[in-house]
Amino acid sequence: MSGAFLGVEHSLGGRRWQERPADLRLALTICQRHELPDIVGQVLASREISLDEAAHFLKPTLRDLLPDPFHLKDMDKAADRLAVAVMNGQIIGVFGDYDVDGATSAALLLRFFAALGAATAFHIPDRMTEGYGPNTPALLRMRQAGVAVAVTVDCGIAAFAPLAAAAAAGLDVIVVDHHEAEEALPVALAVVNPNRLDETSAHGHLAAVGVAFLLVVAVQSRLRERGWFKDHAAPDLLRWLDIVALGTVCDVVPLVGANRALVAQGLKVLGMRRNAGIAALCDLAGLKEPADSYHLGYILGPRVNAGGRVGQADLGVRLLTTDDPQEAAVLAHCLEGHNRARQEIEAAVLQSAIEQVDRFSDDRLPLVLAAGDGWHPGVIGIVAGRLKERYNRPACVIAFEGDEGKGSGRSVSGFDLGAVIIAARQAGLLLKGGGHAMAAGFSLTREQLDGFRGFLGERLAAQMQGPLRPVFELDGALDPGGASLDLVKSLLCLGPFGSGNGEPRFAVTGALVKSARVVGAGHVSCILSGRSGGRLKAIAFRAADTDLGRALLAKDGTPMHLAGPLRIDNWQGNSTVQLFIEDGAPSV
Repeated sequence: MSGAFLGVEHSLGGRRWQERPADLRLALTICQRHELPDIVGQVLASREISLDEAAHFLKPTLRDLLPDPFHLKDMDKAADRLAVAVMNGQIIGVFGDYDVDGATSAALLLRFFAALGAATAFHIPDRMTEGYGPNTPALLRMRQAGVAVAVTVDCGIAAFAPLAAAAAAGLDVIVVDHHEAEEALPVALAVVNPNRLDETSAHGHLAAVGVAFLLVVAVQSRLRERGWFKDHAAPDLLRWLDIVALGTVCDVVPLVGANRALVAQGLKVLGMRRNAGIAALCDLAGLKEPADSYHLGYILGPRVNAGGRVGQADLGVRLLTTDDPQEAAVLAHCLEGHNRARQEIEAAVLQSAIEQVDRFSDDRLPLVLAAGDGWHPGVIGIVAGRLKERYNRPACVIAFEGDEGKGSGRSVSGFDLGAVIIAARQAGLLLKGGGHAMAAGFSLTREQLDGFRGFLGERLAAQMQGPLRPVFELDGALDPGGASLDLVKSLLCLGPFGSGNGEPRFAVTGALVKSARVVGAGHVSCILSGRSGGRLKAIAFRAADTDLGRALLAKDGTPMHLAGPLRIDNWQGNSTVQLFIEDGAPSV
């Protein structure tokens, strides 16, 4: 292994700094062919983007990257059945999930079928009373209300008993999911999932809303073949890409291939502010500049999610499907209130979970697990994500109410958490469970907890490829005065950024902290300067009580290396560069 970047073997965040290796000859060739600045070519090469792939990466289009929907198993059955339902005036039901991917998937289908003039009904289960996924009473109520065919989105692949009951009641069910599947599939008219075990698709990275978009394309194709659009207007499917982009980013799937095209084009649509609900959220958040994936993931997404976590589960879908600006404003304010409540609940649960992990976790295992009584199940997924970031290993959080607990897990690269959760359920160690490589959900009894903990640690340990050592990857180093607007603007062509295509991160070397103060919920805002002059704004989120935050607030004159992405800060008509500090180390 090469030496640590800038000599940082153990940063204030406990990580080893490592520079991304790049083929400089490839970088130069990419720059020459596409007339790019040197730094852009270097970043592309470090992400192993080949010369042939560079054009699609820099300009991702649906024409080039969106697959034929019918390459997925059962897509033909699903599209045929839904086309018949539209043409025969049957009621189409949509059964979603309470997270952003589920809400956007449901909203997309509801908008599409409404544009076709079809009658629809939808149900989003309550997290507290119904739990995740399709349940028998809700499906039977759909059937009793006259629904002929129901589509489950972002759920259903493991709902064996509820879907069997629905089939027995005469309800045709189409499963549209992306979570890892088992060898056996649920009873359904069609199961459309790029992660079926018998699937050969290369698009297993799609979020559920991406799979739902392929379904929409397929249904429209079937209706066109049957002559439906001779007498009916064909909807413009691209107008809903803002919804698709929101769900894709918030589900933290890799922004590569089709996902990259869906988000890139969706951000353009979002900028037109056609969706009343998204526009209301932007207004409420004070978002005036063009949105990017950061805004989707950290500003808009949490608000859409808040209803399903601590409020009314259907608020997100209602917000994304309304065309009434006044209704959208009311719903957005309601979600804003739920989001504030969620933040307070999350902070309390996170503190308790950290204290528990620090007391009892085994550093030898690639796992942290925390469980508590009375913890709100609506925030455990977020808390698991925070623990994953803090300890750099898969994390599970369980909220017990009485004898039964609801759990959520988040993973790190190299560990397939979803597969382990499915195996634990099959082994009788869970009541329910499923997910994908990076995230999973489950439920269990208190009696099962110790066996599940041991099973989880053993299976994850078997996936380890060497010792767990936190690594922080960087794309280069520069002086505070070198963090220019031109540099940041030149890197924008590499977006959209997110999972699988992280923002370029740089180390700002030899920085002196000229001023620092705590703002908001424990964020540290500061001004940096360099040996050769120049000033740079910077902020470290949720850092006030960390070693990094304390070092920034000390302002003791010690030069520091500070690292993270550089972004443009637009304030009162002025554009400046701001460093989002994610890690730091004393300059030696």
